[in-house]
Amino acid sequence: MADPHTLSLGYSPCPNDTFIFDALVHGRIPADGMQFTERLEDVETLNRLAAAAELDVTKISYGAAPALLRDYVLLRSGGALGRGCGPLIVSREPMDRESLRGKRIAIPGRNTTANLLLRLFAPDAEPGIEVVYSDIMPAVARGDVDAGLIIHESRFTYPQHGLVKVADLGEWWEQTTGLPIPLGGIMARRALGEQAIREVDAAIRRSVEHAFAHPEDSRAYVRAHAQEMDDAVAKQHIDLYVNRFSVDVEPEGERAIRELFRRAADAGLLDADHPAPFLDAAA
Repeated sequence: MADPHTLSLGYSPCPNDTFIFDALVHGRIPADGMQFTERLEDVETLNRLAAAAELDVTKISYGAAPALLRDYVLLRSGGALGRGCGPLIVSREPMDRESLRGKRIAIPGRNTTANLLLRLFAPDAEPGIEVVYSDIMPAVARGDVDAGLIIHESRFTYPQHGLVKVADLGEWWEQTTGLPIPLGGIMARRALGEQAIREVDAAIRRSVEHAFAHPEDSRAYVRAHAQEMDDAVAKQHIDLYVNRFSVDVEPEGERAIRELFRRAADAGLLDADHPAPFLDAAA
């Protein structure tokens, strides 16, 4: 990039994101003259900021991506896809899929991939009640809602709240499609231009690779934003959500993303008419 410039970069305070972006925002890797001003928000807030085109580069839910593709393009690095890492539906008492009909279900945001998966899994369920993701398990435990759709580290800690698993939506997705579950990706504004977008993508890839090679470098940054999460849970979180697909989405991950978009469009949940989600491969 000819001249250094600063880009706004949005991601969540969750350990997987702070682990991935630590090297980039703290100058531990070459970034082609770019500098980044980070903004840490929960993913549903990031979805809304992207809808308003307020961020140059941002983490988003794949469930929100089709509506953003006129202004943004998906990057190949930095995202969260994988196996055994999907959202869970939990409740106080055992129930099955049919029992969800008519129940009050707390969700972490209408535009989250978790909510999209819930709509595909249980299309007859009532629209969810939006609750900040960290407050969902306490709401279920208190009886404020009948069930909760939980994400992030909550999949490790829900038994501590006296809750039981109703369904693992990632497991359901994998059994149904044979593909990894696409949870969250990174998007860049198309207005940055193709060259800058490719340079951002390459810089994020270097940041992920640095995080894997030097995990101790990010430890203080991860801990500073992990709130009350203990180090063991933070490590579980990183190990689960940061993997080879975070380095590059790969053809398998791209197929999973396109399949999510297709199924959601077929169900009338997302618009099927949108630009190509990724830049064409470099010549």
